[in-house]
Amino acid sequence: MDFSRYEKLRTLVSANFSEQTQRLVDEALEYADAKLAGLVRYDGSPLVDHAVAVASIVISEVGLGRNSAVASILHDVVRLAHKQLPAEEFLALSADIRKRFGDQVVGITLGLANISELKLKVAKEQADNFRDLIVSYSEDPRVILIKLADRLEVMRSLEMFPREKWRKKSWESMNLYAQIAHKLGLYSIKSELEDIALKYLEPKDYEHIVAKLEESAEERRAFIARFLVPIEQRLHRLGIKFHVKSRTKSIFSIWTKMHKQHVPFESVYDIFAIRIIIDCDKEAEKQLCWTAYSVVTDFYTPNPNRMRDWISIPKSNGYESLHTTVSAEGRWVEVQIRTERMDAVAERGIAAHWRYKGVNQGAQTSEMWLGHLRELMEDTTHSLAQRFDAKPASGEIFVFTPNGDLRKLPEGATLLDFAFDIHTSLGSTCVGGKVNNRSVPIRETLRNGDIVEILTQKNQTPKSDWLTFVITSKARNKIKSYLREEQAKHTRMGREELERKLKNWKFAITIDEAVAYLAKYFKLRLGTEVYALIATQKLDFGSIKEILARHLSGEAEEERRAAAAEIERQKAAQHNARESDAPQDALVIDDDISKIQYKLAKCCNPIKGDDVFGFVTINAGITIHRCDCPNAKRMRENYPYRVIDARWRQNAEGAFRVTIRIVAADTTGMANHITEVIVRDLKLGIRSMNFAPAGNGCLAGTVAVEVPGAAVVDTLIHQIMRIKGVQRAYRIN
Repeated sequence: MDFSRYEKLRTLVSANFSEQTQRLVDEALEYADAKLAGLVRYDGSPLVDHAVAVASIVISEVGLGRNSAVASILHDVVRLAHKQLPAEEFLALSADIRKRFGDQVVGITLGLANISELKLKVAKEQADNFRDLIVSYSEDPRVILIKLADRLEVMRSLEMFPREKWRKKSWESMNLYAQIAHKLGLYSIKSELEDIALKYLEPKDYEHIVAKLEESAEERRAFIARFLVPIEQRLHRLGIKFHVKSRTKSIFSIWTKMHKQHVPFESVYDIFAIRIIIDCDKEAEKQLCWTAYSVVTDFYTPNPNRMRDWISIPKSNGYESLHTTVSAEGRWVEVQIRTERMDAVAERGIAAHWRYKGVNQGAQTSEMWLGHLRELMEDTTHSLAQRFDAKPASGEIFVFTPNGDLRKLPEGATLLDFAFDIHTSLGSTCVGGKVNNRSVPIRETLRNGDIVEILTQKNQTPKSDWLTFVITSKARNKIKSYLREEQAKHTRMGREELERKLKNWKFAITIDEAVAYLAKYFKLRLGTEVYALIATQKLDFGSIKEILARHLSGEAEEERRAAAAEIERQKAAQHNARESDAPQDALVIDDDISKIQYKLAKCCNPIKGDDVFGFVTINAGITIHRCDCPNAKRMRENYPYRVIDARWRQNAEGAFRVTIRIVAADTTGMANHITEVIVRDLKLGIRSMNFAPAGNGCLAGTVAVEVPGAAVVDTLIHQIMRIKGVQRAYRIN
C-alpha cells in the first residue's frame, strides 16, 4: 500500500512509541486498507482515512497508547464485519485480529462496535440514560475515549455528510458526548464538540459570536497587555518562572450565557480568562500558586464570590487550579493560576497525569491512569443509576420498549418492575410479557439490552406475593398502596354487610361485640380480617348466623364475657389516649401498617420525628396529621372527641417522602449538582424531580426525597443551600 498518504500518523507514532509499535501500526494500516478496499466516505475519500484520523486524535489529543492506536485503525473493519458477516465468519475475523494484534485490540474494537449499533430515539429527557448506556458498554475505559475521538473526527468532517445528518450528530455531540468528555476532564475535546455542534445547530448565532470576537480581538489584546504589566514585573522580581496564556471563552459557553441570562454579547463579562502558568517542582506548587494569587490581588480587587480553590481539593476528574475574578478598568477579569503539570491535566484530561514530562509509558503506568479513569466512569454510572431508587443497586441495566424508548433499572429488576416503571396501570394489570420476542412470566429477571413488551389483562390486579420478587421502590410502593386500598374497601364492605344481616336477624348484639367474638372464634388478630373474609365471600353468613346464635343463647357464655371484656378494654384504652397526655398512652406509630389501621394524611405528609396526632375518621380508620397541619385547628375545635394523641415508635424503620421546593440560578448542571448532594453525599433516594425556568435567569421546582425521619430534613435543606447558585430551599410537604 501507499504509506505516504498516512505519513502524518506514522510520524506521530515514531515520535511517541518504539520501533516495534511502528511496525505493528504499519501492519494494522495494511490490514485495514485491504479489508476496507473500495469503501469510501461521503466526499469520495477512502473509508480508512477516518480510522487513521481517529488514531491520530487518540495519540496526540487524548494521550492513549499502542493498543488504542491499533484498535482505532481497525475499528471500522470490526464494526462493518459485526454488522454484515454471518456469525462464523465474524468469529474467524476476530480470531485473525487476535492472533495478529492481541486480545486487548479485539476487546476494544468489539466495545466500539456495540456502541455503534445502538439505535434509539434520542430525546432531551433520555440524555442522561443514553450517556450511562454508552459508559455501560465500555468495560474497558479506552473504548469510551476512542469513541470520543471518533465522534470528534466526525464533527470535524461533518461538512462532507448529507445535510439531514447534521442536526442529529450535532445534537448527540452537544448533549451526550461533550458531557462524557467533561466528566472525564477532556475539556478541550468537550469545548470543540460543543462549538462545532453549535455551528450546525444555530449557524446564525454562531457566526454572530465569531464576528463579535474578531471585532473585539484587538481591544482585548491591548487591555490584557496593560492588565499584566504590574503582575509580570512583580513575579519576575520574586524569581518565579512562569508564562501567561489568555484563553477566550468557548463560543458555546458565550452562547449559553447569552441565552440563559438574556443578555447581548457585550454584557457577557468573562469573555476571556488570563492564565498564569508557573514552572516549578511539584513540592513547591501550592506555595507558588498562592504567592501568584497574592500578587494579582495586591494590584486588583477580587470578587470574593468568584473565588475557586481546586488546588487544596482537586475536582474528582483531576482538575487543579486557582480561579479568581478581579476588577480592572471597570470590568471583571477572570484569572486562573496553575502550574505546567496542572495545565497539562486541564487540557488533556486524566491521561496527562501519567504522560506529563516524559513519564515512562510502560504498561504499569498506563494501567495506573486507566484505573483512575475506570473509577471516574463507575462514579458516573452508579451515581446516576441510583438517582431514583431508595435502595441502591450494585449496578444498572438498560432495556428498551418495542418502539425504542430507553429505560434504566437496577440490576436484578424483573419484567414486573419494568411494567411499573412505564406506568402504574401497566404494572397493575401485567400478566407476563415478551423479552426479545420470547414469552416470559412476570418474575423474569431482565438483562442489559433486552427489548421488553408487556402483556396485560383487564381483570388482573396486584397480589401480595408480588412484593417477594419486585426490587424497585416504585413497584413496591404502588403494590402496597393498592393492597392498602383493597383492605380498606373490604373492611367497609364487610362491615356494611354484617350490619345489615344483624338487623335482619334481629340479634340483640352490637356489631363491635359480634366482630370481636367472631375474631376470637376464628383465631384472627383483627376485626378487619373478619370484614375481609366476609367481603371476599370466604366466610358465609349461614356459618356466622349459627356461631352468633350459639353465642347469644348462652352456649358460649364464657366466650361472650371475654369478648365483652375485650370491647371494654379497647374503649378504655381509646378514652385514656384522649384524656391523658402521658406518651405511653398515645397511639404508637411504626412502619407496619398491618398492626393498626391508620394512614398518613396527604394534606401535611407527616414523617418520623414530626409532632403528630391521630384523627378518627368515619370510613378510613385513623389518619395521622402533623400538629402544625393547616387542618389541625379546625379538627381540634370541631371534633375534639375524635382527636387522639400519637407518637412515633423510637425504633421504627421506614422511608418517608418529603418534598423540597428549590429556587436556583439557571446554570448548566444545576439539577446534577442537586442530585449528587442528595444521592452521593447524603445517600438518600430521589423519588421525583421537576424543574422549570422561572424567569430572571432562575430555575424553580421541587424534588421529592425519601428520608428515614424529620431529623434528616434539616441536614438535607442545609446541604442543598450550600450548592453554588441555590437561592432558596424549604420543605413544602
